[in-house]
Amino acid sequence: MPTVRDDSMEIDNVKSTESIESRKETESAEKSEKSIEPLPLWRNHDFLLLMGGQAVSLLGSQVSLLAFPLLMLAITHSPAQAGLMGALRGLPFALFCLPAGALVDRWNRKRVMILCDAGRALALGSIPIALVLGHLTLVQLYLVSLVEGTLFVFFNLADAASLPHVVAKKQLPDATAQSYVAESVSGLIGPALSGILYGLSTMLPFLTDAVSYAASVFSLFFIRTEFQGERTAPQQRLWKEIGEGLSWLWHEPLVRFIAILTGGITFPVVGYALILIVIAQGQHASTFTIGLIFASGGVGSVIGALITGPLQRRFSFAQMLIGATWIWALTWLFFAIAPNPLILGIVTALSFIVVPVYTVTQYSYRIAMIPDALQGRVNSVFRLIAFGTQPLGLALTGVLLQAIGPIPTVLVLFIPQFILCIAVSVNPHVRHAKPIGELK
Repeated sequence: MPTVRDDSMEIDNVKSTESIESRKETESAEKSEKSIEPLPLWRNHDFLLLMGGQAVSLLGSQVSLLAFPLLMLAITHSPAQAGLMGALRGLPFALFCLPAGALVDRWNRKRVMILCDAGRALALGSIPIALVLGHLTLVQLYLVSLVEGTLFVFFNLADAASLPHVVAKKQLPDATAQSYVAESVSGLIGPALSGILYGLSTMLPFLTDAVSYAASVFSLFFIRTEFQGERTAPQQRLWKEIGEGLSWLWHEPLVRFIAILTGGITFPVVGYALILIVIAQGQHASTFTIGLIFASGGVGSVIGALITGPLQRRFSFAQMLIGATWIWALTWLFFAIAPNPLILGIVTALSFIVVPVYTVTQYSYRIAMIPDALQGRVNSVFRLIAFGTQPLGLALTGVLLQAIGPIPTVLVLFIPQFILCIAVSVNPHVRHAKPIGELK
């Protein structure tokens, strides 16, 4: 018996030793994995393909964005008809945002993006064909606008969920900033290019946009990374899956607050273009000068996108979000004191610098927080809260301009921004937010 007991103890000791060594090996492997640095973004093949395809697609979208109302006005001579077509493009966001988020979490996201851009290429490509054949109708233009807007909703939600799979979590701020640079540059170049192409031939802007969507499809085919993790949970009814997204956001106080903050600071400024035009016209600015004032906003946006990455490496998330919100609100006040078109252009550029800084800061942080299986649903809820009130903001701006004039309108619309600046400064979830690299 003693021998048996001794053998048993010896076996237990061996097992214990093996267990300790196994744990050490596991811990060592985990540390080794954590210590492995991800590839720099400029060497990340999949990231370059994703951003390159989207840069071309964004430029094409900006080209057709101006050409659509130009074509509608040429055909109908009716601003109301042109406005209706723009509304049709935005309608799918309100109708399909929540179910699209749930479906994007169910489906293969890369396949969704490929099918959406292929569909948009066909829709936009139908316009040049109809122009050549001489059979372009208003019904076709309305349908193209509706299809393009619907596919944008699905593509955009799938695209937002794809980035955390293409780059490391700690690279999300830089990757998001580079994406915003591409968007800002396209917003600066696209409208001018659209005017040139439209002047050469009515069909060229739409053909350009169709080709840009085809380029996006081509780039997506060569991306090796999958855009979602393995789906193990059984599918439920669609409304229950939408409810899971709503529930996650509601029970995550930081993301919930960011959604309310984003909606609250964009709601008062969404009608900035109308305010700028009224102020500039009051200063006897020509149409060309007003165009330059708007172009200065594009310059500011590019600068903001370029400096966001370095700023995020230097400052914490709380410092970035609080600082960007205050600068956002305070630069808005400058519109009330700009004495001439030159200063108005400078103020516009300054005010637009902070837009990508705020947007990239909150966007990169929230997509790092949201679990992969819920990315589509939570982002759809977030965007509905943050941007769903924009039509109301536009209407309010118009009423205020009519009733009290541009300068008092700027001052009135500063009030909710100022309140939110105080709210973000004292919010404990913002102040104690972890660094993005430490998020699980």
